[in-house]
Amino acid sequence: MFKIPVISGDEKLNSYIKDQCATMGNEYAPIFLKGKDEVVAYLKYELPEIKMMYFSDPTVEACAILEEIRKDPWLHYGGVIAIHDDLEEKELLEAMQDQNVIAVLRRKELERGFTRLMKILKQNKQILFQRGIQQHLLKNISASFVIDNDPLDITTYSNLVTNYLFNASLISKDTKEKLHVALLELLINAIEHGNCRISFDEKTAWLESNHDIMDLIRQKNADPEIRAKKVYFTYTISPESSRFAIKDEGDGFDWKARIGAKREAEPGLHGMGMTMASLYVENLVYNEKGNEVWFEVSHQKNESNTIPAIFDVSQERVFQDGQYVCSEGEESDYLYYIVSGNLYVYSKGKLVSALTPDDIFMGEMSFLLSNRRSATVVSKGKSVLIRISKQDFVNLIKENPHYGIFLARLLAQRLARLNLRTSRLNTEYLKLKHEQAETKPDQGD
Repeated sequence: MFKIPVISGDEKLNSYIKDQCATMGNEYAPIFLKGKDEVVAYLKYELPEIKMMYFSDPTVEACAILEEIRKDPWLHYGGVIAIHDDLEEKELLEAMQDQNVIAVLRRKELERGFTRLMKILKQNKQILFQRGIQQHLLKNISASFVIDNDPLDITTYSNLVTNYLFNASLISKDTKEKLHVALLELLINAIEHGNCRISFDEKTAWLESNHDIMDLIRQKNADPEIRAKKVYFTYTISPESSRFAIKDEGDGFDWKARIGAKREAEPGLHGMGMTMASLYVENLVYNEKGNEVWFEVSHQKNESNTIPAIFDVSQERVFQDGQYVCSEGEESDYLYYIVSGNLYVYSKGKLVSALTPDDIFMGEMSFLLSNRRSATVVSKGKSVLIRISKQDFVNLIKENPHYGIFLARLLAQRLARLNLRTSRLNTEYLKLKHEQAETKPDQGD
């Protein structure tokens, strides 16, 4: 059961969310909060992956809560589902520009699409829940989804994927923004021009009349034949890159003629989607028919996207290739926060593991258990670390007790990875032993 903080004082809305979660088998448990101090305390100690906030509730200090979250982005990376009555969405998104937005919904849209939204989150739980450990356990993360002709779906999928890649430090903030635009444009094209058969001229006339394009899509979906069409979205996230495929059930288009024309796109009401997508992602190609597109995004290597503001960047240390960070047996009263790079760990002269920004800290075991290093650490290539003294970290935990919980969770994740590695080694050993026993000559003859 996943707990979801619902920041709202509206009893009617809260009752609706509670009832909807109950109809889904109580897989999600809403926790209703309102006061700023109450909300911030819950976020600090529970570190939820999802939080819902009703921005139109005057009793909720939404801006103050967002500011508290913004101060500590490292711990509060969970996605936000923003609910409102009739606010200006552009202004709302600007207020949440540093947040991991999953969806922005008017209240009537939430009541229409709540169940579908939660099902999408459930389908994507491998990149939404427990993401701090699954990166180390799975080499590739793949998923395929069948999407209805509904803008809510494509917005949610785009946000989930780009948020995950950024939080996992696989892509930079700039790449995240570009990928988000490309995904939205290509997915909406699949619905608009593919399944709904909305022509360029028809869309232009609709927009020039100051109508919302989403209303035209819903109008088209009144046709049962169009409503039955689907969009197929597939992604594969590997250590080196992320690959995507989007396919609709429309008639396709002459993409060769469009690319061959090489005309420069002119800004207008619309028509820039394909141009922006081709500029923002890599290896974008279409199938012959023109109703399926593939593209990819390369990952950055050994970089951390977020450095907690509480860490003193003046204590930053740069280590070059082959340079020793620490030596086994030496006394130490500090640990390091890993900003970037790759660190090799040696024990008794043997390479035992490697550390990257995914591991967050280096040296926390000797920091917690004793004042002597249990291993030698050498930089492989250039590495950037922030040095934190034991006294500073202790003071930090006193002032922010939730950092102690975070450190405990980090150690638990490392223990889980170690147990998994040990289990795999035991399985390989037993398999090898069994094979040797089967091939060993019979000594009884």
